[in-house]
Amino acid sequence: MHGLARALRRAATPGRPAAPRRGGGGAGARPWGWGLALGLALGVKVQTPASCEADGGQEAEASPLPPPRGFGAAIERSRDLLQRIKDEAGIPGILVGVSVDGKEVWSEGLGYADVENRVVCKPETIMRIASISKCLTMMAVAKLWEEGKLDLDAPVQKYVPEFPEKVYEGEKVAITTRLLVSHLSGIRHYEKDIRKVKEEKEKANRALKLTKPYQDKEQKEKEGKGIEKTDSVKPRKEHEGEVKSRISKPGRRDKEFEQEEYYLKEKFESVIESLKIFKNDPLFFKPGSQFLYSTYGFTLLSAVVERVSGQKFTDYMLKMFHDLDMLSTVLDDSEAMIYNRARCYVYNKKGRLVNAPYVDNSYKWAGGGFLSSVGDLLKFGNALLYSYQAGQFKNTNGKLLPGYLKADTVAMMWTPVPKTEVSWDRDGKYAMAWAVVEKKQQCGCCRQQRHYASHTGGAVGASSVLLILPEELGSEAIDTGLVAPPRGVIVSIICNMQSVSLNSTALKIAREFDKEKWAQYVD
Repeated sequence: MHGLARALRRAATPGRPAAPRRGGGGAGARPWGWGLALGLALGVKVQTPASCEADGGQEAEASPLPPPRGFGAAIERSRDLLQRIKDEAGIPGILVGVSVDGKEVWSEGLGYADVENRVVCKPETIMRIASISKCLTMMAVAKLWEEGKLDLDAPVQKYVPEFPEKVYEGEKVAITTRLLVSHLSGIRHYEKDIRKVKEEKEKANRALKLTKPYQDKEQKEKEGKGIEKTDSVKPRKEHEGEVKSRISKPGRRDKEFEQEEYYLKEKFESVIESLKIFKNDPLFFKPGSQFLYSTYGFTLLSAVVERVSGQKFTDYMLKMFHDLDMLSTVLDDSEAMIYNRARCYVYNKKGRLVNAPYVDNSYKWAGGGFLSSVGDLLKFGNALLYSYQAGQFKNTNGKLLPGYLKADTVAMMWTPVPKTEVSWDRDGKYAMAWAVVEKKQQCGCCRQQRHYASHTGGAVGASSVLLILPEELGSEAIDTGLVAPPRGVIVSIICNMQSVSLNSTALKIAREFDKEKWAQYVD
């Protein structure tokens, strides 16, 4: 395909010498495609976005790939998918945002942000993002590590002596920041009963073994059917060990939301004070030995960030949001006046829609305590994607600004960690505050698994997902300056109803936009 692209350039511009071959496409590199070759032949010039350039956005020496024209078909299909999920699950309001190659191409709200007062959802609506807060906190951790202020492998007591040293089965053990961000610390989640936790993990492992052949068969049947299946469709018949429906129907609640600590109403004045909830509890596992998802681990992490930065955790995070231009991302403070904030909803035992109970999330700012908009989450995702890809562009002559983080740092964050698991995506492993699926294809002409990173969130009266699908960059396109970061599709979805699984929906939407993007280049 690369040879064809060069041939088209020479044929269309006989007076222009062909560019020399540089480095080759490499294994797994994306072909340029007919559209790119034709675009080069026609001499199309588009400036690199000024926000990513030094010196006021001067034009790069090589003409970058022109942006796609529009995404009407992808938007229509994705909106239909979201509307079906909204209707099936009884979601009052849902928000969606999509960016392609750093540009927001679609943001929309469906339904109501406030049912009682008939306030409709709009792109600026702000909702609880739940555990996506962990990704934001990880950005702060990574920044402090890059600055040399934080040692990821030092015991947390180096920074937070208020957290007692731990012993597991008579052996003194160490909890580090690296273990905290990958949920390998052994610190409990909301369930206090260690027996129940171990039973649930054993049950889940048995269920996975039983359902793997069934899931593989079902995946083959679904392959190629595009966007037709949704997250919220319940399996036809649940058999022994089969994973339960991925959404709570009216009158049903996930077990996690039965935990009393989900509904804490106490206001904590500091992250150090909130450690008292769990700091004296025994570890459920030896640190580093097993994966146990823990929001409280991120509460401890917020204390580390506070001590290392020398600022209150909340102040440090708000400063970071300002630097990232995330001006709609704030603390989930019930007392503050926050414009465009949506109300949260649940279904009661009779299946009626009711307001979600009051909670104070000051005990878990880092793990689930922020509010945001889909637009702000797209900005956050693009800042990460830009940082991840900017280091690959060597031939820019200083035209590109540095990323908020270094490329190697984001690569470390997105490297799957052994012994971890991901409840919302069986293809993935947990990394550092992100779930990561690696590129894989087992058989020819069969399913191709793309590399992407995502995180979902579930809070009282809210569900969310942020998914980043990087473009597979070929070395020849990078070296010649034909493209500039960020390259890829980012999808954010938030709704004001709890227990809604949104990850596979976000992935389907991302693939729709990615497919249409490349179809436009061909056209």
